[in-house]
Amino acid sequence: MPTLRGTTARRHRRGLVGIGALLAVLLAGCGGEDAGAAGGTETVTLGLIPIVDVAPVYLGIQQGFFEQEGIGLELSSGQGGAAIVPGVASGSLDFGFGNNTSTLLGASKGLPLKVVASGVYGTGTPGADYVEVMVTGDSPMRSAADLVGKKVAVNTLQNIGDTTVRASVRAAGGDAGAVEFVEMPFPNMNAALAAGDVDAIWQVEPFLAMAKADGHRILASPFTDTTPELMVSTYFTTRKFAQENPELVARFTTAIDKSLSYARDNPDAVRAIIPTYLDIPAELAAELVLPKWTPEINRTAIEVLAELAERDGLVTTRPDLQALLG
Repeated sequence: MPTLRGTTARRHRRGLVGIGALLAVLLAGCGGEDAGAAGGTETVTLGLIPIVDVAPVYLGIQQGFFEQEGIGLELSSGQGGAAIVPGVASGSLDFGFGNNTSTLLGASKGLPLKVVASGVYGTGTPGADYVEVMVTGDSPMRSAADLVGKKVAVNTLQNIGDTTVRASVRAAGGDAGAVEFVEMPFPNMNAALAAGDVDAIWQVEPFLAMAKADGHRILASPFTDTTPELMVSTYFTTRKFAQENPELVARFTTAIDKSLSYARDNPDAVRAIIPTYLDIPAELAAELVLPKWTPEINRTAIEVLAELAERDGLVTTRPDLQALLG
């Protein structure tokens, strides 16, 4: 089972897993005519989810993109964006990575969040995305419409898993309101599906590749069913932090953008970096479906997720996207 590995602990091959596992990644500001060199290194905390999506962060550390901007990182892992948003809002985290539904939910509750960089996109290819709805190989279900009346595992209730699965059900002509959702960590889903505890799972890489190896099969591609150009996640902070630290936020955004571009252009490097922070073999990393990474922020995709959140009853008031996105 994959666990999160700390960059400094990598030499000892010890995995760190679970919410609150703190990873100290200190990047010394040495050499180079970069933006942060003159003022030394400023350390910031970044909350993220230990999955494939955040590979660009680790590549950015490896390639020195954060160091070039005079930034040191402390990485804190959480199960999902719903756990990271409160940490950013409270100030215990400077920046967070999370899916856009989590960010929208926080903003709808009055949290003064501010998106500062793109995160990750779905592939836009049905049956070949990095998040899929999976069923057992011998399941009688043949389309997302068959999920009506069934139990589906998602990592966080009332979030992007629910809404995108419902989007698949609607696209297949089913009653999206008649699906039952169960909250479960990604690492536990495959066994729960095999045991019959749930009828389907909303699974993400690298656990998706493991599910396929276990004989489970794809029933639906929820991100593609939602919109082919779905920007799933972003990096964010608070408006207060952004207003008080505009130069630091700009440098963080620059480092993330460089990291996203590098990941997009170097898929082999992505596959090589994943086993350094997730305890999976290189052979499995080679089999993963990689998401799309680009620095571009797709406002339309966030609007689609906001509409789904409102339609599915996750929010009663649509958040101010201008305040969130700037």
